Amino acid sequence: MEDSSHIKLDNLLYSCVDRKQRSNEQFVAEHAFGYIISGETHMATSEGIKVMRAGDIGLVRRNQLLKSIKIPPPDGEFKSLNIFLEQGFLRKYAIEYKIEQTERYTGISMMLLSPDPFIKGYFDSLIPYFDRPEHLKSALGELKTKEAIQLLLQHDPALKSFLFDFSEPWKIDLETYMNKNYMYNVPIAQFAKLTGRSLAGFKRDFTKIFKTSPSYWLQQRRLSEAYFLIKDKRRKPSEIYLDLGFENFSHFSYTFKNTFGVSPTRL
Repeated sequence: MEDSSHIKLDNLLYSCVDRKQRSNEQFVAEHAFGYIISGETHMATSEGIKVMRAGDIGLVRRNQLLKSIKIPPPDGEFKSLNIFLEQGFLRKYAIEYKIEQTERYTGISMMLLSPDPFIKGYFDSLIPYFDRPEHLKSALGELKTKEAIQLLLQHDPALKSFLFDFSEPWKIDLETYMNKNYMYNVPIAQFAKLTGRSLAGFKRDFTKIFKTSPSYWLQQRRLSEAYFLIKDKRRKPSEIYLDLGFENFSHFSYTFKNTFGVSPTRL
């Protein structure tokens, strides 16, 4: 199946693919609450790699960089359901249920939840709507989103601070962050936001630290890592270019040869 097998209904997303597939999106803008129906997904963030398998329920925090790979089971399809808990909806929920804004959340940003039959039943109840989307009216979608929040708080009341921290990223050490996250293919504006800066402030601080522009530094940092992986670690160029943030192999090969005087495949 192609990307058309990703069906989105408002803030609900159903994925179904029959081959290994990388996610195109590498920035998580809103909290994502998901369930793996079949197959598995490998998710990589600065905290490491987490594998979610069939039956697993996960929660991913907003405002972070993430790479994921969907892997179908042998002779089957990868299937998952996700609901995105948007900030505007959570703010209204907090007002309606008199939930005070919590302190800044400092815990992990991606977690697997322990098995919960109520949450499992909740995701099962969503599946029919993707066959008959006309039945998911606006009011019903709002009720299903509220149900998701209530089930999470029932599962673990401590998730309150995860869900209802509405603060934005604060100013952090730019050099450390960029050296940990250079391989994510996102706009410079996203890096600025995630390091707690305006775009102008990010570019100013970046140039002061690295003595060059963000775009040029990112390209050279990715190419340097590619050279190391190919020459010293004997990795195949076709296996690494996406992991390092290049959009396609031809662009990677062209810039690599321009920089090092030899194509990655010849090296």
